Amino acid sequence: MSGRLGRLLVLSGPSGVGKSTVVRHLRDFPTEWPGLWLSVSATTRAPRAGEIDGTHYTFLSDAQFDEAISRNAFLEWANFAGYRYGTPRDLVAEELSAGRDVLLEIDLQGARQVRASGIGATLVFLAPPSWEELVRRLLGRGTEDEGVIERRLAHAREELAAQDEFDHVIVNSEVGEVVSALVALAQS
Repeated sequence: MSGRLGRLLVLSGPSGVGKSTVVRHLRDFPTEWPGLWLSVSATTRAPRAGEIDGTHYTFLSDAQFDEAISRNAFLEWANFAGYRYGTPRDLVAEELSAGRDVLLEIDLQGARQVRASGIGATLVFLAPPSWEELVRRLLGRGTEDEGVIERRLAHAREELAAQDEFDHVIVNSEVGEVVSALVALAQS
């Protein structure tokens, strides 16, 4: 690459706001952000329909996740909706050292851990256009039962209240606009 260190951007926001949609767009259209590495989080939850191990997530058992924690293998990790998620520390460091920009799609707990680590990340909060739109998106997924959706909505209220902790807030009205804003932040 250019001999520069890559930029680390953290994309966070409530469930249903469209973080995964933005990441999927970047994966499908890599020319929109050349040199970007999309971090693949580890998780203890089961794969959803169409998810591929190592592409969408690295699916680990609870024992495997515990072992990774004991080795300090995660830059950040968090419990969310009854499952654990973590970002592999060494892979992020390798990509940044190689000059590639890195985008982490993580929750509020993880974003706070990355900020506290001192790694020098830019934290971006992805906000919904409205509360009603967030509820519509969550219900429209059709992947979770009512209890899980209620927990996600309660958690979303907490996350929305914390958006001032982030360096930038982007409202997700249209995926292309979000991608353009993220690319501009990486180049600034």
